[in-house]
Amino acid sequence: MTIRLLPAGFIVMLLVGWVAEGTAMAQLVASGAWTAPRTSEGRPNLQGVWNFSTLTPLERPDELAGKAFLTEEEAGEYIQQRIKNANADRRDGAGTERRPGEDTDVARAYNDFWYDRGTTVVDTRRTSLIIDPPNGKLPPLTPEGQVREHALAAFLRQGVRGPLDGANTRPVRERCIWWESEGPPLTPMGAYNAHLQLVQNKNHVAIVMEMIHDARIIPLDGSPHLSSSIRNVLGDSRGRWEGDTLVVDTTNFLSMEDFIEPGGSSDQTDYRGRRMNVHLIERLTLVDADTLRYEYTVEDPTTWTAPWTGQQFLARSGTPLYEYACHEGNHGIAGILSGARSAEKTGDHD
Repeated sequence: MTIRLLPAGFIVMLLVGWVAEGTAMAQLVASGAWTAPRTSEGRPNLQGVWNFSTLTPLERPDELAGKAFLTEEEAGEYIQQRIKNANADRRDGAGTERRPGEDTDVARAYNDFWYDRGTTVVDTRRTSLIIDPPNGKLPPLTPEGQVREHALAAFLRQGVRGPLDGANTRPVRERCIWWESEGPPLTPMGAYNAHLQLVQNKNHVAIVMEMIHDARIIPLDGSPHLSSSIRNVLGDSRGRWEGDTLVVDTTNFLSMEDFIEPGGSSDQTDYRGRRMNVHLIERLTLVDADTLRYEYTVEDPTTWTAPWTGQQFLARSGTPLYEYACHEGNHGIAGILSGARSAEKTGDHD
């Protein structure tokens, strides 16, 4: 986790400076005064630990409809308001009672020290990570996508995350199998651990996630995708270089339904309600020494009526990628199931 100890107002002042610095660096790149460091094979060296947290939402908020970019002044105000609203140390309103329909034991059980939701918007001051469609919104759902969306909404309105019969009926996040914000594609919506590490050599690139420490090992040798009958939770990725941009093509995703026993919970397990039929193209380009542009296009004709594209900028981290011992420290699943057994004995099912 990244520990943030600076006052929000001071952070905003720093961010305005960083935006200006980023603009200056972009001008240097455009003029050819800066060139990307190279590996021994002559490819851009993308290696390092990168942070992908951001306050920019995936979709443009309705109140910013028609406004693709914020001004510097608006960005500062927006950042300050987002940090204030998300501050878990606030004690106005809900306090520590359980929030109806949510899966947390108590509201604001973690204090703000533990969170790393981001402290800035993307360097371009866009109002959404989605850059296409131009309205910053996901394309309309297909009829099939609408059915899945409505089923998921109905499930979540129950205020539970599935049966308590055993571990195999619990959600995959709870069982340390996969966390949707780690992707692919990256979708910063978690509370913390928004880091990844890139490792590369001549024939492979590895993307190692901090959350649940998943890793994608991506061949660069021109080999074809595996048979469509062979699927993986993180998909089957193949990489290639287009100039100084690393392009990663991923198919053959495994549906999270395959991890859940019949009748179990599949809420929040497939990326935005889909997975099996997705074709994902990711593009990674060094913008400057400390900034990596990450752009991705998602296509799934069974979910959306058109492809859509997102873009964000990852910041180089000066810290190592720490171990995330999820399975090793997962006392929660045992506590949940033992609590359910105790409730059965007492007849208390609330």
